[in-house]
Amino acid sequence: MSIEENILLVNEKIKEACKRAGRCSDEVKLIAVSKTASLDSINKALECGITTFGENKVQELVDKFPYVDKKAEWNMIGHLQTNKVKYIVDKVSMIQSVDSIKLVKEIDKRFGGCGKAANVLVEINIGREESKTGIDIDDAIDFITKASAYENIKLCGLMTVAPICENPEMSRPYFRKMKEKFDLIKSMNIKNVDMKYLSMGMTGDFEIAIEEGSNMVRIGTGIFGERNY
Repeated sequence: MSIEENILLVNEKIKEACKRAGRCSDEVKLIAVSKTASLDSINKALECGITTFGENKVQELVDKFPYVDKKAEWNMIGHLQTNKVKYIVDKVSMIQSVDSIKLVKEIDKRFGGCGKAANVLVEINIGREESKTGIDIDDAIDFITKASAYENIKLCGLMTVAPICENPEMSRPYFRKMKEKFDLIKSMNIKNVDMKYLSMGMTGDFEIAIEEGSNMVRIGTGIFGERNY
């Protein structure tokens, strides 16, 4: 299938998942994960209505940035080292993978130095997997409370990568737990915290994630096809 056909199919699946959940599909933002995707593929996706792309590695984002139409927005969705923040200050609209106060401090410093505020999501390691980054969900409120003290940081929500499950249904409890925590934090009205986005769901499980409350899904293979590593 072509990229255009893939995007149409993904959008249709989003609509159907929202219908099952009694939600409006306009509530769900689609992020195209362009890791390893060619510039031609990215620009084609842009022509087909995709507005935001997610990259896992700083170097790949930096390399692609000059060659993609400026109307595209970029999100950093992979693990971000503090010494790499300076390279993406002028390139990203959101950092979805904030997982330490050390990183918060660096983002605050770099964005503040440019007179900007960074939109960030706090990454939660919902499956408590040693192989993944992110903070424990039980530490989320304490972490967000501390991070909210930095004036050049806009805390916009939570992000997670659910454990890989043979049956997508097995991801449902993880997504449900994330939505419960998201709603709890939202109800607390913490200063400098605006819980807008719950970023969860990828190619294999995004329909389940939407049914459980996700309003931002990150789709790579489902749009660009299988990756060539």
